Amino acid sequence: QVHVVESGGGLVQVGGSLRLSCAASGIDFSIMNMDWYRQAPGKQRELVAGITSGGSSNYAESVKDRFTISRDNAKYTVYLQMNSLKPEDTAVYYCNAHRSVSSRRYDYWGQGTQVTVSS
Repeated sequence: QVHVVESGGGLVQVGGSLRLSCAASGIDFSIMNMDWYRQAPGKQRELVAGITSGGSSNYAESVKDRFTISRDNAKYTVYLQMNSLKPEDTAVYYCNAHRSVSSRRYDYWGQGTQVTVSS
């Protein structure tokens, strides 16, 4: 059974930092692409950052130069280092593990972790 569990959220002041972690089990983590999404109240879920199984990363424009995604395959964990946090970064952050095989996409989601940036 696949489990994806996020941790590290919390309350932080503007300009502060947080590091989110996402631990996966029940899958071959090294071949999964890993993404971080977020959803603010009343808004659609949006992709924040992603890292492929090969280690290539991509970011939403709104978080470039502030957030860094990384992975540790030995620990089955992906991280999101968030610096210079802004009130608009407040959201529930979700981890998504995915891969595609023969045009079929396999997705596994965590339950989310709340990040609140206070001014």
